[in-house]
Amino acid sequence: MPAHEHEAVTTTTDALASERAHLAASRAALRAMREDAQALDIRDVTANWVNAVVLQAKIDERIKALADLSHTPLFFGRLDYLHRVGADQAEGAEGEQFYIGRRHVHDADGDPMVIDWRAPVSQPFYRASKKDPQDVGQRRRFGYTGGELTAYEDEHLTDPTEAAQTSKLLQAEIERPRVGPMRDIVATIQPEQDEIVRSGLGGTVCVQGGPGTGKTAVGLHRVAYLLYAHRERLARTGTLVIGPNRSFLHYIEQVLPALGELEVKQATVDDLVAAHVEVRGSDAAEAAVVKGDARMAEVLRRAIRSHVTLPAEPVMVVRGSRRWRVPAYELEEIVTELLARDMRYGAAHEALPQRIAHAVLVRMEEAGEAPDDRVQNAVARTPAVKAAVKAIWPAVDPAKLVLRLLSDPDFLAAHADGLLTEDEQKAILWALPGSGKRAARSVKSAKWSAADAVLIDEASDLVARTHSLGHVVLDEAQDLSPMQYRAVGRRCTTGSATVLGDLAQGTTPWSTESWAQALHHLGKEDAVVEELTAGFRVPREVIAYASRLLPVISPGLAAVESVRESPGSLAVRKVPDAAGLDAAVLAACEESLAREGSIGLIAADARIPVLDEALTAAGHAYLSPGEETTAESRLTLVPASLAKGLEYDYVVLDEPAAVVDGEPDERTGLRRLYVALTRAVSGLTVVHAAELPEALGG
Repeated sequence: MPAHEHEAVTTTTDALASERAHLAASRAALRAMREDAQALDIRDVTANWVNAVVLQAKIDERIKALADLSHTPLFFGRLDYLHRVGADQAEGAEGEQFYIGRRHVHDADGDPMVIDWRAPVSQPFYRASKKDPQDVGQRRRFGYTGGELTAYEDEHLTDPTEAAQTSKLLQAEIERPRVGPMRDIVATIQPEQDEIVRSGLGGTVCVQGGPGTGKTAVGLHRVAYLLYAHRERLARTGTLVIGPNRSFLHYIEQVLPALGELEVKQATVDDLVAAHVEVRGSDAAEAAVVKGDARMAEVLRRAIRSHVTLPAEPVMVVRGSRRWRVPAYELEEIVTELLARDMRYGAAHEALPQRIAHAVLVRMEEAGEAPDDRVQNAVARTPAVKAAVKAIWPAVDPAKLVLRLLSDPDFLAAHADGLLTEDEQKAILWALPGSGKRAARSVKSAKWSAADAVLIDEASDLVARTHSLGHVVLDEAQDLSPMQYRAVGRRCTTGSATVLGDLAQGTTPWSTESWAQALHHLGKEDAVVEELTAGFRVPREVIAYASRLLPVISPGLAAVESVRESPGSLAVRKVPDAAGLDAAVLAACEESLAREGSIGLIAADARIPVLDEALTAAGHAYLSPGEETTAESRLTLVPASLAKGLEYDYVVLDEPAAVVDGEPDERTGLRRLYVALTRAVSGLTVVHAAELPEALGG
C-alpha cells in the first residue's frame, strides 16, 4: 500500500502497529526489488559480450545497493504535507504523506513506500520548523531498538497551540551508545548541516567544525547527496574520501554503504603518492617542514626546466636522396615558444619532435613535394630528430630528479637560490660534505620519507598532468602541509572538494594557520567557508573543560556550544604519586566498562607499552584503534597520536602532561591534548599524577 494511502489512526497503540506494518511491507518491497534485479538475464538484453560484462557489473552493483541491513532502520521519519498547494511546495507533495529513509523503495505498482532522504521532497524533514513549516503539517520521528520500530514522536508544525521543543527521540539517537564503526547521522542532520550537505557540486565547501559538531559525517553525507543528484557525472569522473590515517578510514568506512553508496574510494594522502616510491624512512620535524613548504614547488619547477638546453646546432634530416636542414635559430624559436607556453614538461617533450618534423615538411612543400601526416610522423622518428630532442629536451624521471635535489648540494643550491636559506637547504639534504653520511645511490636504495613522496608527486605532475576526479572529500585537513594540499588539489583541478577540519586540532609542525591559506594551496580560493559551532556529540561539561585550551592553541576561534547537558559527565582525578597511576587508570576503565557503550583509553604514545602490560596483567583484552568494537570487546587502547577523528562513549585519559610532553613543542602538545579531551560522547575521566598543564587549570 502506498505511503499516502494510510488512514488516520486515533490511538498510540494503533499508530505504532500501523507504522510497524508499513516497515514490514517496505522491507518486503525492498526484497522484491532485489529479487527483480537478481532475476535479470542479460542474455535477453545484449548479445555483445563487452556490453554484457558492463551490464552485469551494473546489475551486481544494484543488487548490493538493495541489500536490507537488518539493524539499520529503513526509514526514520514521516512528513505529512498540508492539503493545499503552496507556490514553493515540493512538486506533487500537497496533501501527501511520505516516509523518509536511507533509500527509495517502491511497491509492485511503482508507488513509493520510502522516499530517499536526498530527494527534494525530503528536505523539509531537516529544515521545516514552527517559524517556517514549509507546507508540512506534521513531522514524525521514529525510534528503533536493534532494527525494530519501538516509538514515534510527532511535531505539529502549523499548530499555534503546540510550543517548539527539542525532540527527545532525536536527542536519544544522538546519545545512543556506539558499538562498532562510525554510524551515519542521516536521521539527525540539523538544518545548518543540511545546507552544507545539499550544496551544489560545482563549488568547493570548507567546513570549520569543533569537536562533536558532526563535520566528518556532514562531509560523507554530502558525498552521498552529490552521488544522488549527479550520479552519471560522478560515475564518469569519480569520487574520493581522504582521511588522516588507515584507522580513521576503517572507522568511517561503513557510513556510505549504509546510505547505499558502495563505489566511493578512500585513501590517505600517503596512499595518493605511494605509487611513485616505497616509503621506508622518516624526516626530522625541521626537514619535514621545509619539504612541505610551498616554495619547494618552485624549486622543483626550476630543476625540471633546467634540463632544457637551447640548441646550438642545426638538425639535418635525410629522406631518400634529399637532405633537409632546420637551422639552429629556428629550433631555438620552437623551444622558446614551448617554454613560454609553460606546458607540462612531458607534453612539450612529446611535442618537440613533431614541431621539428613540421619545419621539415614546410621545406618539402616549398620544394614541390606533397607530404602528409604519415611523412611528418616518420620524420619525427628519424635518428637525427630523436638525437636533437634528447639533447634539447631530454626525458626526466621525477624520482631521479628529487633524488638529485636531496643528494647534490650544488644542484639544490642552484635551484633553491632566493627561495630557501642555507640552513633550510642543509635541513633537507641527505648528506653534507664532511658529515660522514652518504647519499642514496639510486631511487630503489633510497629511504624515502612521506614528505619525499609528495615532492616526487609534484615533480610527476610537472612532467605529466595528474588525473582529476569529480569530487574529493578531505578530512582533518588542518594537518596537511602546503605541498600535501597541492597533491590533493591536483586530484580535483577540474572537480570540486569538501574540506573538513578544525584549526584548533592541528597537531603537525606544519599545520595550517588559516583556511584561506589552506584553500590557496589547494587551488580552491573561491571556496565557501562554513563554521559549525553547535556541538551534538560531546557533553557540555566536557567541551567547556577542553575549551580552556583554546586561547592558547587557537586564539580567536569560537568555542563549541554543546546542546547536550549531561551532569556528571566529567571527572578529574588526582593520584598522589606516579606509582598509583596505573591502578587508578585501570579502576576508571572498569567503571566505564560497567556502563553501556564503547570505551577509549587514550594515553601519550610513550605510555602505551606500560598500559598494555597493566591491562594484560589485569585480564582486560583490548582493541587497537580502527578495530571494530563489539558487545563483547568494547575497550580500545588509543595512542594520543591516533585519537583524532575517533569517538567513544566513555574516555579515560591517562596523564595529560605526558600527552603534551610527547610533542616537539608546547602548542602542538596542547592541541594534541585538546583532541584527546574531546573524544568522549557520554563521559570523560581524566586521571593524572603530574600537575595538569597550566592552560587547563593546573
